[in-house]
Amino acid sequence: MSASLRDQTLALAGIFQAASLVHHTATKGQCPQDPLETTIRSLFQTDPSNTLDVYGDLYGLREGLKTLSRAMGQQPASQDTQILRYGLSLVQLEARLRKQPDMMDTIGERIEQARRTVEHFGPTHPNVQRNLASIYQDTLSTFRIKINVNGHRQYLEIEENAARIRACLLAGIRSAVLWRQLGGRRWQLLFRRKRHVAIADGILHDLD
Repeated sequence: MSASLRDQTLALAGIFQAASLVHHTATKGQCPQDPLETTIRSLFQTDPSNTLDVYGDLYGLREGLKTLSRAMGQQPASQDTQILRYGLSLVQLEARLRKQPDMMDTIGERIEQARRTVEHFGPTHPNVQRNLASIYQDTLSTFRIKINVNGHRQYLEIEENAARIRACLLAGIRSAVLWRQLGGRRWQLLFRRKRHVAIADGILHDLD
């Protein structure tokens, strides 16, 4: 197993963790706080020395690793199929963003401006999520290709939930950028899926 493939798997886990948090929020009106904190914090790791530095530690990625294993496994459940769709959409959206360097600069500048809010309130505070959601709305949501989130209307119509969903989608894009920087390509999601699942399962086994 090459280190680069392990790093790609970690970045993929970051994508799937963000997608899982979107699904939880849209269908249950809430999501686990520890993975949410890891996911939001990843947006502000702009100068990491290695891949894991983006997420803090492997425990912070446990939700994403589990979701990756299920969604890319042989028989994913219906909810995991939905999360897989979000993950693939994030990869597709990142590819579109890559062709818009000015927008990438704008996103980077606004995330840097939001850093002060995180330092003051913490990464899971509603003010932070609203700030990040506005970045997503003003940039990525203007693309013709959009990520349609499915869930229960009573949850989706709550402003705080909508902000959390957009903030997690923005963080998912950050992981998709990282995955691309590590050599990840869309065709690998089909032809290397078993290897990614095996790596994720191995990491989870070591964490238990």
